[in-house]
Amino acid sequence: MIKHTSYSTVLLLLVFFTACKSSIKPDELYGKWKYIKVENPHANPPDSVTSDELNAQSPSIEFTKSGEYVINWGGKILSHGKFTPDGKNILIKESMPDGTTRQFPFWVSELTDKEIIFETKGEDGSRVKAVKE
Repeated sequence: MIKHTSYSTVLLLLVFFTACKSSIKPDELYGKWKYIKVENPHANPPDSVTSDELNAQSPSIEFTKSGEYVINWGGKILSHGKFTPDGKNILIKESMPDGTTRQFPFWVSELTDKEIIFETKGEDGSRVKAVKE
């Protein structure tokens, strides 16, 4: 009986501390983040961008204090729009060339003052690891 209770207590504490992980704050995102790894884990077969291509294309994402983001790839703007932290994720509202917008989340699995790992879901989703410049 005591073993069962102690296992339950440990499990409850683990769930509690995991749930208490703080939400993303906008100021944790501000600045330019250089992509160091890009993979498509849900593609069939899974795929990734080579380090040579990352060095050549120099992709990055920048989050500004005005709530905007810009993704650059190969010296060109790949995507831009607005962002909003939402719990442990980032809601993206992308501005499309025809004036419309589309919304989707970046699921953030790790965020420190030096590194971020985020991904989009689905078969064409990608996972990005970036470091702050």
